[in-house]
Amino acid sequence: MRTGRVRTAVAALALLAAGCSVELPGQQEPPRLFTLTPKTTFDPNLPRADWQLAIDAPLSEAGLNTTRIALRHSPVTLEYYARAEWVDRAPQLVQRMLVESFESTGKIVAVARQSINLRSDFNLISELREFQAEYDQGGAPKVRVRINAKLVKMPERMIIGSTTAEFIEKSDGTGLEAVVHAFDAALGKSLKRIVEWTLTTAGQRS
Repeated sequence: MRTGRVRTAVAALALLAAGCSVELPGQQEPPRLFTLTPKTTFDPNLPRADWQLAIDAPLSEAGLNTTRIALRHSPVTLEYYARAEWVDRAPQLVQRMLVESFESTGKIVAVARQSINLRSDFNLISELREFQAEYDQGGAPKVRVRINAKLVKMPERMIIGSTTAEFIEKSDGTGLEAVVHAFDAALGKSLKRIVEWTLTTAGQRS
């Protein structure tokens, strides 16, 4: 029995000496966390809203419904940056950016996430269809964001309009921070389009 223990210890030391890459719990580096920013500049002539708006978390395919930052090397593949994550799942992050962007207009009485059961006059429902960096011929990627939005009048639950906001931003570099800045720019343009479209469309039906 003692000889067996000695052999086990020797084998373990040999693995360590050979630089074995086995990672023990707690040794892996934590992922870098990234967030995005709401849109804060809008047309000052937007109509003022005296109605309440609830914003659902966007629907998305399973590959985008994650905290991981997505990338594509081809139209039929979906991958993720290593050890880098959003601070929240992408749909919930976009939902929060939408709420804060509406608030930034100073034009709406009340806006909130649907999860708090706001008794709203309108619901904004959306689908996050593209939210990834795309690589083609090497070098810096481009970031694509595409959101389809529908405005629902309550309590009739009647869709009164729909729009699609799609923007592509070229990253200034290959580093992850540059890519995230491209995400922020593409999302910001999408947020602006959806916010201004919503205020105008609902204003015509309120």
